[in-house]
Amino acid sequence: MSDNSSVTMDQLRVGLYVVLDVSWFEHPFAFSHFKIKTEEQIRTIRSLGLKTVRYNPSLSDISPPLQGAPQQAPSAAVAEAKPDLAPALQAKRALMERIKAQREAAARIESAFINSAKAIRDIEKNLLSRPAETVQQATQLVTQIAESILCAPELAIHVMGDKMGGEELYFHSLNVTMLSMMVARDIRLPQAVVGVLGMGALFHDIGRREIPNRILLKTEPLTQAERHLYEMHCQYGVEIGQRLHLVPPVLAIIREHHELFDGTGYPKKLKGESIGLLSRIVAIANYYDELCNPVDIIDAMTPHEALSVMFAKLRNKFDPKLLQIFIRCLGVYPPGTIVQLSNGVIAMVATVNTAAPMKPMIVIYDANIPKDDAILVDLVREPDLNIARAIRPAQVPGEIYNYLSPRKRVSYYFDAGKPGQESVAT
Repeated sequence: MSDNSSVTMDQLRVGLYVVLDVSWFEHPFAFSHFKIKTEEQIRTIRSLGLKTVRYNPSLSDISPPLQGAPQQAPSAAVAEAKPDLAPALQAKRALMERIKAQREAAARIESAFINSAKAIRDIEKNLLSRPAETVQQATQLVTQIAESILCAPELAIHVMGDKMGGEELYFHSLNVTMLSMMVARDIRLPQAVVGVLGMGALFHDIGRREIPNRILLKTEPLTQAERHLYEMHCQYGVEIGQRLHLVPPVLAIIREHHELFDGTGYPKKLKGESIGLLSRIVAIANYYDELCNPVDIIDAMTPHEALSVMFAKLRNKFDPKLLQIFIRCLGVYPPGTIVQLSNGVIAMVATVNTAAPMKPMIVIYDANIPKDDAILVDLVREPDLNIARAIRPAQVPGEIYNYLSPRKRVSYYFDAGKPGQESVAT
């Protein structure tokens, strides 16, 4: 941290932004640098056995008193006021236990996500050779996920890691399904309707199997003829869905998932509420995921950018109420977004709790702590700390970017259970 000077223990004051040059595991605070808020914090810092601490003048509210100036308390009183560090360190150990539990929960959720992606792979692989069996398998998967999401008291949205075992092709369907169900939960759709939504979201792109890879994987702009052929995937999807005996509301989602609220979508250029409610939900989730995870990864937007573009530039294309709900649930800073906190720390949003979307769980960059032991901070527990701004990955120094490891492709999954509960889908 730049612009650092040092102060002695009796120069410490509320309002100074201090930097503790001891291991994170050897002090009781959530961060190794922070603005002093209370006299209790001063007493705790004095008890660490340091002679001086660094402070950052540009982040401090005050300047420290000059050495030799009258002090707030004589040195003897400082020594007498030395607090028992045990309760503070006990709180730190509790924080470390929470981080360990959070890391274990993340591993459990990631495993559930991979299993769901594998299930979708099997469904897509066997769809035409064993249609009845695979549709039943898809229904079971969607029902299981829907029940977990709808019954949970709170819903936490996690960004997934990169170790996905080659199931990346199936992430888009899974992302769109998960994000659609997130909206369905918020607007309190009945469980039976959520099941229909889940099936439609899962199969929304089924018609793409009829489109040549040279078009699906093309990174340059499509020609008019290629665009016309690509847009046929909606109709092809309906025809496949009819052969699979999918119910009409599911077929409507497959047909309409590219229709836009302002009438500029396809294939029918439907407008407003002439597009079905479930299709309007899937259209938002689908558009968002395609912005975050395009064919050419160079064009990928960060989750924060994608939401910003959809709201600021494209909002006429989506049902305004549903778009508002979608943004509220993901938070202004969705999982995967790199952020700077109000204390200057750089972090990545790891988990958003839909009940408190502006106070997500974040992974902290700290060069003194190994990446695998990175600090996780729940901003709900840090009332004085907020996200100041989102940062584009290109603006982040390489060592910080690699430490936080923002995903090349952004995928989401839900922790719909309480600590210790089984994963939401297997």
